[in-house]
Amino acid sequence: MSVSPEQVRHIAKLARIAMSDEEIERLVPELNNILGWVEQLGEVNTDGIEPLATVIDQQLRLRDDVVTDGGIRDEVLANAPEAQHGFFAVPKVIE
Repeated sequence: MSVSPEQVRHIAKLARIAMSDEEIERLVPELNNILGWVEQLGEVNTDGIEPLATVIDQQLRLRDDVVTDGGIRDEVLANAPEAQHGFFAVPKVIE
């Protein structure tokens, strides 16, 4: 697979990147080299290899979900500019 100058120009337009003709001509071989490396990766035999998210086997450390600040609703609502029925009152927003 190779990239043409017209394709680079189109991609630059989609990305809203202003590029001169000189920059496009310089970028075409670089993009073609990158695509060549990606094609080489496709040739590697990966049979029997498990997909990895990280190189190091890590387990997510979990903690118990414990409520530590419950039962202080009135103290929390004391900081509110306005409270109604035990909840924060906010202005109605309609667009």
